[in-house]
Amino acid sequence: MIGLFTAAEVRAAEAPLLAALPDGALMQRAATGLATVCLRLLGRASGTRVTLLVGAGGNGGDALFAGAFLARRGVRVTAVLLASDRTHAGGLRALLKAGGRVVEPSEAGAHLDRADLVLDGIVGIGGSGGLRPDAAALVDRAAVGPALMVAVDVPSGVAADTGAVDGAAFPATHTVTFGAVKPGLVVGDGRAHAGEVHLVEIGLDEHLPAPGAWQLTDADAAARLPEPDAGDDKYSQGVVGVVAGSATYPGAGVLCTGAALRTRPGLVRYAGTAADGVRAAWPEAIVTDGRPADAGRVQAWVVGPGMGTDDDARAVLAEVLATDLPVLVDADALTLLAREPELVRGRRAPTVLTPHDREFARFGAEPGSDRIGATRRLAADLGAIVLLKGDATVVAAPEGTAFVNATGTPWLATAGTGDVLSGIAGALLATGLPLAEAAAVAAHVHGRAGQVAAARGPFVAGDLVRRLPETISRVRGIRPGGLPDSGP
Repeated sequence: MIGLFTAAEVRAAEAPLLAALPDGALMQRAATGLATVCLRLLGRASGTRVTLLVGAGGNGGDALFAGAFLARRGVRVTAVLLASDRTHAGGLRALLKAGGRVVEPSEAGAHLDRADLVLDGIVGIGGSGGLRPDAAALVDRAAVGPALMVAVDVPSGVAADTGAVDGAAFPATHTVTFGAVKPGLVVGDGRAHAGEVHLVEIGLDEHLPAPGAWQLTDADAAARLPEPDAGDDKYSQGVVGVVAGSATYPGAGVLCTGAALRTRPGLVRYAGTAADGVRAAWPEAIVTDGRPADAGRVQAWVVGPGMGTDDDARAVLAEVLATDLPVLVDADALTLLAREPELVRGRRAPTVLTPHDREFARFGAEPGSDRIGATRRLAADLGAIVLLKGDATVVAAPEGTAFVNATGTPWLATAGTGDVLSGIAGALLATGLPLAEAAAVAAHVHGRAGQVAAARGPFVAGDLVRRLPETISRVRGIRPGGLPDSGP
């Protein structure tokens, strides 16, 4: 798993290294790694042009020392000094000694227009708020040109801890971050501004605390999606119960049940009012025409998608929440639960809530720009796992552990895909995975399925269900045709 660390945690981890290493050595490590990534992105050194946007302090120093490294290898480097009276002196000397040149902001236009790469060293991880107008104007000009846009540590104008963007910010195609991945690079508006994130190790690992937030990789998800072995049967692999859809609108029930089946639990039991539609679509499911109590043995429940919000639906929700089993609450059931949050606050058994932003707000507060913090607060308030859907879905546990999903795609913004996510998550809950991990793996697989489906063009939620087996194989490293990705 990839740990996510706040600016304060990174600063604290840097402190012992700064005390132990020669003056400037840590910055040189960072700058060398930064320049190495830039060379890789450029593909060659000779004849290429790099323009540095240099602010005050350490972030500008990183850019200048990286520029010196590039200039020594034949890159034509020009630095635009945005705070000439506070420019990092050592970095500036190094750049000029290596053959780089310096220009004032008023002279920067032509250098930005012709650059192959523009390096953002304006503001570091301690910055807040949007870019100042003079810097914003230069960034806007660079963004319309042909250059690769590369941010140093965090794109200027992006809050390192939250991903909040309050005004103008640098729109990076790549971000080279030092020592640890910051939450603002992977969540909120910051995710879109960061582009592809490259981590440069500078020796912080032994000084960093245990992460409070994580991102899963495919390998992490695969480890939590074990293949069945010879001793398994349909009960040992997990039995999930689904209450979704209605007789009038069976679609949510069909999608949720199908997603649970294709995530491969041992058994799916359906106990909602869309029984006829689910029975016709999925003969593999055991369909009950009665209440959830009549469905038989299950190990986790999914309740809510498309079930309605009338008195009967409320009674069903209360019945499911009264069990001692893990329950995932989504869609209409979230609307009901927001009216009676005590139904979940009083539960001894674990609960997962999966709101989108509008459903989240019904519990009393908008997610706002700090999506990790908001999700943690609601999880602590309700005593439940909360999965806040979005471009970068956030999962938080009541004790504060959080996951930020890395696989989201805008293609998933279509009707019914949330029902698919609920089915995937329910199937994983039934296997006995820790709840926060199950929710995080579900978001990871769901996002990967969106990517797989989108590769074939626009899709509907049913296409997502059909692509789940292929997606899970890919997450496990199996290519189409059955060969591992590492195979011949």
